[in-house]
Amino acid sequence: MENVTLIGPFKQLVPLTGLPLKGALNDVQLEVLEDAGMLIQGELIKEIGDFQELKLKYKDAEIQELKGDHTCLPGFIDAHTHICFGGSRANDYAMRNAGKTYLEIAMAGGGIWDTVTQTRKASKDSLIKGTVKRANRHLKNGVTTLEVKSGYGLSVDEELKMLYAIKEADAVSNADLIATCLAAHMLPKDYSGSEEAYLEEIGTALFPKLKSENLTNRIDAFIEESAFSATQIAPYFKKAQAMGFDITVHADQFSTSGSKVAVEFNALSADHLEVSTDVEIALLAKSDVIATALPGASIGLGCAFTPARKVLDAGGALAIASDHNPGSAPMGDLLTQAAILGTFEKLSNAEVLAGITFRAAAALKLTDRGTLAAGMLADFSLFHTNNYQEILYNQGNLKPCVVFKRGAKVFDKHK
Repeated sequence: MENVTLIGPFKQLVPLTGLPLKGALNDVQLEVLEDAGMLIQGELIKEIGDFQELKLKYKDAEIQELKGDHTCLPGFIDAHTHICFGGSRANDYAMRNAGKTYLEIAMAGGGIWDTVTQTRKASKDSLIKGTVKRANRHLKNGVTTLEVKSGYGLSVDEELKMLYAIKEADAVSNADLIATCLAAHMLPKDYSGSEEAYLEEIGTALFPKLKSENLTNRIDAFIEESAFSATQIAPYFKKAQAMGFDITVHADQFSTSGSKVAVEFNALSADHLEVSTDVEIALLAKSDVIATALPGASIGLGCAFTPARKVLDAGGALAIASDHNPGSAPMGDLLTQAAILGTFEKLSNAEVLAGITFRAAAALKLTDRGTLAAGMLADFSLFHTNNYQEILYNQGNLKPCVVFKRGAKVFDKHK
């Protein structure tokens, strides 16, 4: 049979199939296949089952027989990153840990505007190179799909530069990069008009180009006292939806109101949620909005974690993403952050793994990945262990030894 490969046997394969999108999960709900094999045809999984049985069934398949113990998980999906940027904010981190406030850091030349300034100075080629480098680092850690936001350009031309860079980085990276326009990150300091005028300009001048150039179908906004209010953002989101864009929201990071907007606009996700109360959690749980926790920002800023346990117990859908960015979340290690969140929020292994696979896929409106089953993309990682529990138990210290993306081996630590 042409172009068919059988890989295995895996000591354990955790397909993450048959689980609900919303609500709490118990580890007994996880299907764990022993001595399994995976048949791949092109970019897709053709069949999963007992390795020896598949070997007999597909006699003409190319066999990649594994030696030693391996556990197989779906490729991780990081549904919220800012890995396209120029410069560094190491000085911000040092000042913050030395006790300086956000305002003091901004007055000293730091904050988001520092990254905007450095990103504007950067060439498109340097942004592509930096984005690919970070994406490939995520890939080696098992992240096969990453969302990547603009938002450090904050003008029509500079946002376009970023989104072209993300598109070109996607073409050369082995990981899949899903672009999001975050032109509504903050009011640019060099913009002389009001927040409303800026948003109107972006909607009128930038949105059509995003469509015509096929740069993204996703619009994000930071709803916060330091950025844009719920009232200011409503016309912006209405215009975006009228043009067919999907909505996602930076919500409830320092103050509440963003999650309510996310629900009102039926956003794909509401991300951050560190200060969400029972009121916001109930709203999200009753909606189809994915609640995305960003533990990297909590670790980077030294603030509370998203109330993930409450979200799940209320019946909400929880995704977990890294928020990898130069300011508040420089670590960019999804597995480590997800494991730490699980410790502090008392999340089951099933809940953590769901949050970085199929529930994260839903936050990106992707239905072809996040689980291991026939017809899904062959995106998966192998770990040197005979027990999947070891992966989160080691809190990110146990990394993948092999990563496959769209049926091709893209990382092997032994080579």
